[in-house]
Amino acid sequence: MAEREFDVVLFGASGFTGGLTAEYLAGHTDAGTRWAIAGRNLAKLESVRLRLGEAHAELPILQADVEDPASMRRLAESSRVVISTVGPYIKYGEPLVAACAAAGTDYVDLTGEPEFVDLMWLRHHAQAQRTGARLVHSCGFDSIPYDLGALFTVEQLPEGMPIRLQGFVASNAKFSGGTYHSAIHIFARLRQGARVAQERRAQERGAPDGLAQERRAQERGARDGRGQERRGAQRRVRGVRGRPHDDPVAGGWVVPFPTIDPQTVLRSARALERYGPDFSYSHYLVVKRLPLALGLLGGAGALVALAQLPPTRELLLKLKDPGEGPSAEQRARSWFRVRFLGLADGVRVVSEVSGGDPGYGETAKMLSEAALCLAHDELPQTAGQVTPAVAMGDRLIDRLRRAGIRFEVVER
Repeated sequence: MAEREFDVVLFGASGFTGGLTAEYLAGHTDAGTRWAIAGRNLAKLESVRLRLGEAHAELPILQADVEDPASMRRLAESSRVVISTVGPYIKYGEPLVAACAAAGTDYVDLTGEPEFVDLMWLRHHAQAQRTGARLVHSCGFDSIPYDLGALFTVEQLPEGMPIRLQGFVASNAKFSGGTYHSAIHIFARLRQGARVAQERRAQERGAPDGLAQERRAQERGARDGRGQERRGAQRRVRGVRGRPHDDPVAGGWVVPFPTIDPQTVLRSARALERYGPDFSYSHYLVVKRLPLALGLLGGAGALVALAQLPPTRELLLKLKDPGEGPSAEQRARSWFRVRFLGLADGVRVVSEVSGGDPGYGETAKMLSEAALCLAHDELPQTAGQVTPAVAMGDRLIDRLRRAGIRFEVVER
């Protein structure tokens, strides 16, 4: 990459999560990091800069608007890494992804929208491979704890053996208006999302470079328990949906949790041989009581049904403003815990990733550290749309541990 004016630019700094990300960067950038904030409204950006204090009075501000392609191009070409907090991404995200893919600029966001991620793969993955850009979606609570937690757990298990992994998510956090709006848009577009996912799968199977890393791993063959290559063997990676049940490892009732997170884990597993010749993953939400689990399933079904019709969808969107978010006091009381149960060759490992307020404080931390990792750390050579585990792996785990997010083995 040619020398750029900035190492990191934060796009969307005047939003709720964007402001928290700016605050984190202001206090935690690596020495010598050249960074800036960007967005559409200069007055709001200046207010963010003022909030960061006297030490950042000269922090550069870039004006950029997703409806102005030239401004997106200038933004992408100015920086080595761009962070985007502007969602819903299905509405506002593509112009910046396209600009970064064209400019060879690394990109991170915090999307939890499967349709958006699949569309960006279809439209921009190939160009990003050619230019060397790393497009790394879901670098917040979606999907860092699960993707890196799965990698951390796999690394505690015997190498070259089939692995069965389960993840259990527990949290008491509140969500913001932006997260709520993104969820309603996901529910409203389930059919479109399914069609896009099907098109991606078809292209991945047919294109010679579509799953280059996975195909190379498969061609090298899976390894047996003695570490010897078995000619012609194919790795198998699959998601197992599971069923509601009372789980002692999780500490309560669990229900299948079909978010973007298990998709991210499985994509990492397909790309990395360390996940073994036969890898399966199940993803669950933890609740304390069975009636609550049933109520959650019923409530989610009702939201999906209401989101299909424009009149009821508009009513749902009016219930919460996109700019709303939990108070500082609420965020201070929030926490998350993702517990993993890994089994391989008779070895059993229980690990845990945990931290504070997941949707905002810790998401700002994860997103910022991912950008700094791409900007400064020595990483595996990758390009195109890749997962956090594939792009950054253990280097990002180390950064997050130093930042206070815990990755630990709790039981063997």
